Amino acid sequence: MVLWASAFVGIRAAAPHFAPGSLALGRLLAGAVTLLIFLLISRQGLPPRAAWPGIAVSGVVWFGGYMVALNWGEELVDAGTAAMLVNVGPAIMALLAGWLLHEGFPPRLLAGIAVSFAGTVIVGFSMSGGGGSSVLGVVLCLVAAVTYAAGVVAQKPALKHASALQATTFGCVIGAVACLPFAGQLVADVRAAPVSITLNVVYLGVFPTAIAFTTWAYALARTTAGKMGSTTYAVPAVVVLMSWLLLAEVPGWLTLAGGALCLAGVAVSRSRPTPARDAEPAEATRG
Repeated sequence: MVLWASAFVGIRAAAPHFAPGSLALGRLLAGAVTLLIFLLISRQGLPPRAAWPGIAVSGVVWFGGYMVALNWGEELVDAGTAAMLVNVGPAIMALLAGWLLHEGFPPRLLAGIAVSFAGTVIVGFSMSGGGGSSVLGVVLCLVAAVTYAAGVVAQKPALKHASALQATTFGCVIGAVACLPFAGQLVADVRAAPVSITLNVVYLGVFPTAIAFTTWAYALARTTAGKMGSTTYAVPAVVVLMSWLLLAEVPGWLTLAGGALCLAGVAVSRSRPTPARDAEPAEATRG
């Protein structure tokens, strides 16, 4: 979670120098090279055939689409706001599980979605003072939340057949292939960007991508997607602190309030009703 939090700050720092697509491709290439080295050292080889559909979908949607949408969104909104909006993802994850995995739509889920939607409206309203581009940034961060949720739902079945390293490595490779149309822009951006910013892109590929996505997949294979989604609640607070210390950026109070409402809605959607205590036996109430 700490590495993923640092990614929001790193993306924001790289945004003035790299286009969204080229930044995604550069990050994925660095991540793919790192992961392939680990895969060769561990001698794990290719994942089983049954794992490939989930890996392919998560590679295109999560590694590819999510990163492009988030990079574009962070050109228009600060890192803390982006983190709060993307963390609507666990609630969307539950919706997708109810639809695709036939897990149903409990009332708490629908209530949580309503609360999170109200939060996003407040965030959008707070950003509207910056012009339409800021509202576009809010929409792009919500697109990133949807692709993140879809990627996790797709990856979960694949982890029944493939190891965390296999699923992450080939998901990252597929994401990089999907972003190859941005190769020309990446070359131009690397030539023009300061060396420190290019090294920042490499950091995004090695640590928040190769390491963090692998450790996430390892944990996801051993628990449910809903529980894993809940662990991301702390990310926005870490991002706000990091962006304040490193970028001197802090979301406004109205934006923070809307973001808090988004996270509260996620908490409601992922909570479980407390089971009622069994009634005392009739014998216990007799004198």
